[in-house]
Amino acid sequence: MIDIWNEKYRPKKLSDIVGQEPNTRKIESFVKHRQLPHIILAGPAGTGKTTTAICTAIELFGENWKENFLELNASNERGIDVIRENVKDFARIMPSNDLGFKIIFLDEADQLTPEAQAALRRTMEIYSSTTRFIFSCNYSSQIILPIQSRTVVLRYKPIKAEDMIKRIRIIADSEGFQMDQDSLEAITEISEGDLRKAVNILQTIKSSGELSAAKIYEISGLANPKEFKALLSKAVSGLFEDSREMLDTMMVEYGLSGMDIVRGLHSAVRKEQISPRQKVQIIMALGESEFRLVEGSSDLIQLDALLARLAYIGQEFN
Repeated sequence: MIDIWNEKYRPKKLSDIVGQEPNTRKIESFVKHRQLPHIILAGPAGTGKTTTAICTAIELFGENWKENFLELNASNERGIDVIRENVKDFARIMPSNDLGFKIIFLDEADQLTPEAQAALRRTMEIYSSTTRFIFSCNYSSQIILPIQSRTVVLRYKPIKAEDMIKRIRIIADSEGFQMDQDSLEAITEISEGDLRKAVNILQTIKSSGELSAAKIYEISGLANPKEFKALLSKAVSGLFEDSREMLDTMMVEYGLSGMDIVRGLHSAVRKEQISPRQKVQIIMALGESEFRLVEGSSDLIQLDALLARLAYIGQEFN
């Protein structure tokens, strides 16, 4: 049976969680004093929110943590019924541990309907002596204020590239293979601070048998950032036909959509050392193209128009 590396290498201790030291230190303090408030873990995907909840339960309850921990995904069960049934049923059962409370973990809690959140607030009040709630969400602003006021909010940041690379190297060493620097940088570039995505890419690239940056971009369905940089350079230099040929290659050979192209160019221009005024004009052009693509405009026409606009901006600043 093939192990899923995200589960195989999921940290079992709060101290092993990558890149979130200020938050894990606070929770370690709660665990040390054997007292846990209601908590909201807010931040982007793949930054350790679910792992934090599980590690907290393991460190509080030991081997019996699963008996004292209920995990629900609110994006699958968004309505009031999940609060009335699943949550209340678990909350009213007396805890079987010496701490006197259990943990209910609601993943993607910002997907709960306002009615479900209102019912949840009441449940939190009734069972506050025997149940602690941990919520994870992308945006804490989507959680109603009465719940926010009853919780400690911890904000999770995207994982820094250097922290991600350290973790990838540990996993690669454990699996018996080496990653070169270009491949590591490719994974961090594609993952954009999402460590779960990075580990998935690592397992996929190992299974493919070819450990290279080019293969990583190919598997991820993305072009190399160097190609986006070259595309941007050609367009701004006024080489419209050359940039158009390069664009065709990227769309046909890599299967990139119009949105992929716009986002790749956006990432490239933010890293370019060009005049602030020119950068502003290019980003405004990219934003307009993205809006038109989202509204359903033709990828081909909008990307042609974008390259033409970039060529015009390049002439304007020469």
